[in-house]
Amino acid sequence: MVSTRSQSTTEPNSKVTTKPGSRRKPGSKAQKERHETKVGSKRDLDEVQGRDGAQEEEPPKKKAKAEDEADMQKQEHPAEHAFQVGTIERGHIYFFYRPKVELEEAHSIDDVQRFHMLLVPRPPDFSVHSDDTKKVNDEDKMQLISEGGDAVPAPPTRNEHRKAFRLVSIGKKCLSDADTSGNAKGGGRKQMFWANINTVGNDLQKLEDGLGGKTYETKTRGTRHQGPARLAARGAYAIVNSEGRTPSSRKTHLGYHISHPSPKDLQEVQDALGIHPASSFVLQVKNPLAPNTGSTQSGLPSSKAADYPPDIMTNVFGKGGSKGRESFGLRFALVWKKEMLDYEGAELLLIASRSGESGLETALGEGRGKALTEAEAEESHASVEAIFQELAFDADKIPAESLKGHWI
Repeated sequence: MVSTRSQSTTEPNSKVTTKPGSRRKPGSKAQKERHETKVGSKRDLDEVQGRDGAQEEEPPKKKAKAEDEADMQKQEHPAEHAFQVGTIERGHIYFFYRPKVELEEAHSIDDVQRFHMLLVPRPPDFSVHSDDTKKVNDEDKMQLISEGGDAVPAPPTRNEHRKAFRLVSIGKKCLSDADTSGNAKGGGRKQMFWANINTVGNDLQKLEDGLGGKTYETKTRGTRHQGPARLAARGAYAIVNSEGRTPSSRKTHLGYHISHPSPKDLQEVQDALGIHPASSFVLQVKNPLAPNTGSTQSGLPSSKAADYPPDIMTNVFGKGGSKGRESFGLRFALVWKKEMLDYEGAELLLIASRSGESGLETALGEGRGKALTEAEAEESHASVEAIFQELAFDADKIPAESLKGHWI
């Protein structure tokens, strides 16, 4: 509340009354306060109002609120951009190859123009069985997850035309082989390969159209035809971040296990494309601001590179010099969070890690490789028709005979 005395000193039209016969002494306190109010500076008025408590409290409240918001942002900042340890994504993986233009069939890797890896993320399998998990106690639930359940994707839905997906183009038209030395002269598949995220979307109809056959006109060669992509393999994958003793020892692994074709049908097609029953890779993402030097000269031009938001560029890659020795930051970064893979034009470096089921378990850790192996053994009984229903594809538009191991 504002006191009466304070109002009388701050209102210019207020009158000061005196008793009859009384004489005001010069320099009295009342006269002095009135004089200061009338001719004083704005600072003096603010000080008087501050004694009232009427206006002095508002600025500090706003300041405190602003400071609280800034403090909250500072508190959220580390957690939001922290390196996410464990399984950051799981789902189903599909491999396609497309013959070169004007070739109705491919007879070897030399006849292949494009090799694609399709990732369709899914929630963890245990998350869709809530009714079943309610029947077990918390200790059993934790045991279920600790044995690799976070890497097993939920069963695929069928005949749904909208699903999140990423279409990844493999640069060398084959996966690198963990069992082959990249330093061997004159032979062997290199241990690492480049890939880029070609398409990110959720419209499976458009994806099918893009993978299907096409006929188009050119100015120099007239009408051209390119056959549809072929399905070469299908399975499940998991992307796992492992924590190390130091930040430099952290790793991101992409591991997969094939459900189709069966081991006996993994023949010349899968061998040429580098598809194993189970395999894993160390996954890194290239900084789009880093120049293409040395072996990276074949990278995407800057106009087609991923357009990451400032938070990823600053907090993950270290743009501005907070990480690395260059102003653009680090040349490569681990997949701190799965959203880094949701940008078209993202360039990926995959380094062969380990192959085989035991190698998959070693790479993913904590029972995840074993869990994927068991899950895909069950899914291997699904028909080819069921696989196409997972993608809502027309089986007549995308050939799948190569699942038998032979070129088509």
